Amino acid sequence: MKRLILHLFLLAGSINLYAQDAVDYQIPPTEMADLLLAKPAPAVSIDSKAEWMLLSGRNSYPSVEELAMPEYRIAGLRINPDNYSLSRQTYINSFTLKDIKTDKNFTITGLPTPLFAGNISWSPDEKKIAFTNTTQKGINLYLIDIATKKATKINKQFLNMVLGTGVTWLNPTTLLYKVATRPASAAPKKPLMPKGPTVQQNLGKAAPSATYQDLIKSPYDEQLFEFFATAQLVKNKNGVETPIAKPAIYSSVSSSPDKNYLLIRTIKKPFSYLVSANGFPSTLTITDLSGKLVKTLAELPSSEGRPSGYDNVQNLPRGYDWRDDEPATIIWAQPLDSGLIKKQVDFHDAVYALTAPFNGEAKELFKTQMRYQGTAWGDASLALVQEGLRSKQKLKVSRYNTTTGSLETLYERNETDAYNDPGEPVITKNKYGRQVIQLLNNGTQLLMNNTVGSSPKGDLPFLAKFDLGTKKNELIWRSAEGTYEVVVDVLDANKLVLLTRKESQKEVPNYFIKNLTLRIADRQISNFTNPYPQLDGVSKEKITYKRADGIDLTGNLYLPKGYDKSKDGPLPVLIWAYPREFNSAADAAQIRGSKDRFTTISWASPIYWVTQGYAVLDNAEMPIVSVEGKKPNDTFIEQLKLNAEAAINKLVDAKVGDRNRMAVGGHSYGAFMTANLLAHTNLFKAGIARSGAYNRTLTPFGFQNEERTYWEAPQLYYEMSPFSYANKIKTPLLLIHGDSDNNPGTFPINSERLFNAIKGFGGTSRFIFLPYESHSYSGKENLLHMLWEMNTWLNKYVKNAR
Repeated sequence: MKRLILHLFLLAGSINLYAQDAVDYQIPPTEMADLLLAKPAPAVSIDSKAEWMLLSGRNSYPSVEELAMPEYRIAGLRINPDNYSLSRQTYINSFTLKDIKTDKNFTITGLPTPLFAGNISWSPDEKKIAFTNTTQKGINLYLIDIATKKATKINKQFLNMVLGTGVTWLNPTTLLYKVATRPASAAPKKPLMPKGPTVQQNLGKAAPSATYQDLIKSPYDEQLFEFFATAQLVKNKNGVETPIAKPAIYSSVSSSPDKNYLLIRTIKKPFSYLVSANGFPSTLTITDLSGKLVKTLAELPSSEGRPSGYDNVQNLPRGYDWRDDEPATIIWAQPLDSGLIKKQVDFHDAVYALTAPFNGEAKELFKTQMRYQGTAWGDASLALVQEGLRSKQKLKVSRYNTTTGSLETLYERNETDAYNDPGEPVITKNKYGRQVIQLLNNGTQLLMNNTVGSSPKGDLPFLAKFDLGTKKNELIWRSAEGTYEVVVDVLDANKLVLLTRKESQKEVPNYFIKNLTLRIADRQISNFTNPYPQLDGVSKEKITYKRADGIDLTGNLYLPKGYDKSKDGPLPVLIWAYPREFNSAADAAQIRGSKDRFTTISWASPIYWVTQGYAVLDNAEMPIVSVEGKKPNDTFIEQLKLNAEAAINKLVDAKVGDRNRMAVGGHSYGAFMTANLLAHTNLFKAGIARSGAYNRTLTPFGFQNEERTYWEAPQLYYEMSPFSYANKIKTPLLLIHGDSDNNPGTFPINSERLFNAIKGFGGTSRFIFLPYESHSYSGKENLLHMLWEMNTWLNKYVKNAR
């Protein structure tokens, strides 16, 4: 009898050891909950003359109940079946109009209740503001009249925003958009008995594809996609809707600069089961504003045939768009290497143009030595052409003389070389109302805005004049050290009147008007206050340290309010990171970020734990660098170890971190990093991995910046997969994943299988499956519970570790 009781006791213990916990939603400590739920500062939209400001308010997070509303997941989309909109959107729930000159706020009348607004756009004359409002039954279009401060609904039919082409102003009184053709309730019903099995086949043609989620999986899915994506294009002039052409699946619609033509891409069958909607077969046409066909430009097949490799493209024309500097000219690129970048040719792409009335032969404009990436248009003498190679992290910008046709290199750099980034050219509106490059000093200079401004002293945004003759950048303004100030807009390029957003460690981000010519005092035009009083007194420092191989690293170190290392001793530590690949060790060593930015908290931040007595090293650099001609990932695990050891040693040597109480965590690729560190080192007491991919064979055609396929480098895929070493993960690992993750590669099965593998080998792990969450989490109850889980885990295995 005693043996039977003992056996039952042991059996009960084993059941508790392995069974699922029945856990209700939990709340983290008050300081953490308050930080999460703090109402964010309003978004700001300002007219070009800085006379009026529209303030758009949002709630912090929706409830899980809102996330649980019905949705269809098809063709790479998530569709609300009730109103022809995408599900899981973040809406604006308040508008305020501010007169910047008088500093007076105005209430806007006529706003719908409740307000679920989006898609804000100013009219060309900036006298009206358009926005959409989503209801349970459909999407409406409203106009805010600046003069009357009144909002008015102008549509007669519900809008169709499933493929997201939005609302376009043709002129101050006319808008272009798509409307639903049938009530959403008329959607096809799923039959209990299908017509037959779902069948896919491939007849000898290579069709590598990424691991997309939410794809079409059945004939019924095809019916749903066709129903919800089909729309009628209309133009609305002063409230009167006029149909344009016939209903179709409009993927994109854009008007020519002179507003006489439309460039339209329509999706056609057969729909793909391997790629999302933007890769479906399509037809590109030019019509007039009544919808009459002017020219068919191209019949494009599915993107299933795109060769693998980041710089490879289909052997087809691509990138059709309007030239912004001419009334009606279409441009596009064509590969000269059959789409294969490794093919030895002098030029890899050519760019062509076809001008209205579109009945002549296309004209070749220029050729590029690398893969063409786009053109920014200016005036009759200048455009900027960008080309590059993602695989080699190379970028080149050239001056194209639109009159002579010459192409002259202005600068080349590694995309990862932040210190030598000259910035982006400031733009202005031309006579067609299109955004074109702003030229200065009779067309000899560009005004360049670098909104990051990386430097050895940290990020210091700047404004510069780029001389087209000498090809040099001359700084005319830079954010002062001790602050972080960025140019949001150039209000007057000749007088150098700027709209800036300024902040510091203690100063909340606010907007200012700055005059560089008159050098008068900056004028503050917003008055946002600190939403995070709980962080007052928390210290932030940009720390630098070296890896064992000499590469310089940085991170943002946060220490608790009132902490004194001489009295309080070393703290438990949370290191949060995300690896990046570099072909250059010098680029990897560059300082990124600024210690002088105001600390803001998103749901994903690790900074919450500074309120719980932890030292937090956020954005700890984890570079993976090309070594001795090898590709970066060839030494991925070894470099992760070097990065982690360097960060730990820095914190221990500074006497702020306890070597025996270290935790590591990350989201997505940072979760992948975390699981690898726990599989291959004993540096940490615990890890937290959110929404990661842990078995690289599930992404066999490449991942992150790795373009080699599994079949080209099977050993690499095996060794980089923490799932391969699950038997070695003995450090406690908390796995969190959204059960509705839509990110390519991070299917929820990654976390399920890794947890089962760790469990199978007796490791310590806990798996949290957050209901209705995608790759980025948003449900209020889920987020509060996530913080509780993470805090409980860290306290048990790190802070109070034996």
